[in-house]
Amino acid sequence: MAIEQLLILIKPDGVKKSLTGNILTKLSEARMVIIGSKTLKVSRELAQTHYYQLKDKPFFGELVDYIQGKIYGEPYDRVLAFVYQGEDAIARMRKIAGATNPEEADPVSIRGAYGRITTKGVYENVVHCSSDPSEAEREIKLWFNPEEIVKQIYPTKKVVIEKEEKEDWA
Repeated sequence: MAIEQLLILIKPDGVKKSLTGNILTKLSEARMVIIGSKTLKVSRELAQTHYYQLKDKPFFGELVDYIQGKIYGEPYDRVLAFVYQGEDAIARMRKIAGATNPEEADPVSIRGAYGRITTKGVYENVVHCSSDPSEAEREIKLWFNPEEIVKQIYPTKKVVIEKEEKEDWA
């Protein structure tokens, strides 16, 4: 069995429905280790890059708005992002999450229990799970900086960034 990492997102509909605790409890059944976590508002650029493989689909715009939480507004316009690690993490966590289509998901899975399809055809499936190791690496690197993960999982390098404007505490 291989040690793998994957990205899991609790999407804005999961936040709006107050399912964060339920989802984390269900995910804990896999006995994985969380090595990165954060809450963030999703920029349009991040949303489009995350779903790049669906850019030619007619529902792409609705999907981008959905992951940004635009249809829910404050304070639900955010996601909780996690990097989980463990043996065969991807297959095990995807089983707990259930099929992408909530109507096809096992009723005891996260998506089967809490997901729905909107009248516009958008899957409100409350969580995202990386689909395979290469996609997991792409997604983790997209959503997290190396210093936000407590264990080095991919090679890093030191870089000097000059004149970078950052927000800091006043």
